[in-house]
Amino acid sequence: MEVVLRKYGNSTVAVLPPAVLRDLGLSAGQTMRLDTNEQGEIVLARKRRFTLADLIAQCDAKAPVPADLALWEVAKPVGEEVW
Repeated sequence: MEVVLRKYGNSTVAVLPPAVLRDLGLSAGQTMRLDTNEQGEIVLARKRRFTLADLIAQCDAKAPVPADLALWEVAKPVGEEVW
């Protein structure tokens, strides 16, 4: 499918036909991510929402604790913290 780029203020826009929006489950006002790849192609993708499980899956449980956080493990209470 071809689309024509149009001037819209200081920007240039590509209009997506209603059928394409419907097929992809997209709507006006939805946040998307726009990139280009090595082949000079434009990549338009949904902005990904991460779940806690996604974020935890990226963690390396065997990675050493950063030095500034390791200090918290040995810090003594300075107020009325309850241990």
